Amino acid sequence: MQPIFCQPPPPLTPGDRLCVITPSGALREFEKFQQGVEIWRSRGYEIEMIPGFDSQWGYLAGSDRDRRQQLDKALQDPGCQGILCARGGYGGTRLLENWQWPQGNKWLIGFSDITSLLWSLSQQGISGLHGPLLTTLADEPDGSVQRLFNWLEGRPIGPLHGNGWGGGCVEGKLMPANLTVATCLLGTPAEPALDNVILAFEDVSEAPYRIDRMLTQWRMMGKFKAVKGIALGRFSQCEAKKLPSFSVAEVLRDRLGDLGIPVVSDLPFGHDGVNAALPVGVAATLEGDQGTLTIQPTL
Repeated sequence: MQPIFCQPPPPLTPGDRLCVITPSGALREFEKFQQGVEIWRSRGYEIEMIPGFDSQWGYLAGSDRDRRQQLDKALQDPGCQGILCARGGYGGTRLLENWQWPQGNKWLIGFSDITSLLWSLSQQGISGLHGPLLTTLADEPDGSVQRLFNWLEGRPIGPLHGNGWGGGCVEGKLMPANLTVATCLLGTPAEPALDNVILAFEDVSEAPYRIDRMLTQWRMMGKFKAVKGIALGRFSQCEAKKLPSFSVAEVLRDRLGDLGIPVVSDLPFGHDGVNAALPVGVAATLEGDQGTLTIQPTL
């Protein structure tokens, strides 16, 4: 069974209008947020804040109804060419309960908790972009920022280099994700087909035993059986707080190293460091011997 690849929306052009939403946690990093907005504006884009983006309801950026309205307004606006997520946190999955994506084809950009929306959108055949949020963009090095705009504006992006575990070379449908959020989607209507995919996982602030527990769930559910390869980004702030403990690297090797598929670790994406943009649902090549992840050009 060949994977059905997602199609990126039309390339962005300076002058396009993009809408800002906060579909997950309440916005707290206002200075970083403004810096991220200014980077987009410096590139010539018109940035519009959807009303309610700075709301708060407990740890969420407004009620589920209000956050759905933000997303829906941006999706339904014919003059909006893309959606910029302000931050992650928690709450995106709550928006997907009893909700259907409207017709349309526009960019959705974010990572971390935005995994839920990106994976759900991929079921509509639309490729979003797993990349810096408005609150993290200003911390990216110039090369990472350029990579983001290269892909969004229709230019190719280079391969990422990491630590290959062997296993040869495979091609598949790239599905980048936060491991915790992706695990919570398993068995729900928001879980995409995982046949012939290359999973690309990152995470933050998860103890080694919790990463072990999540990967064991993937194994017990048989979710790795049809996966072509696994790309691993940064697992930051995941050191064990209590000893004795395995390290994160030991857990990843133990839970993934016997799957018989190519695995590449230490790739430059995720929290607390370079977060190289990765398109969702497009064709990619994972070279387990050389340790590279290459995004194939789209037609």
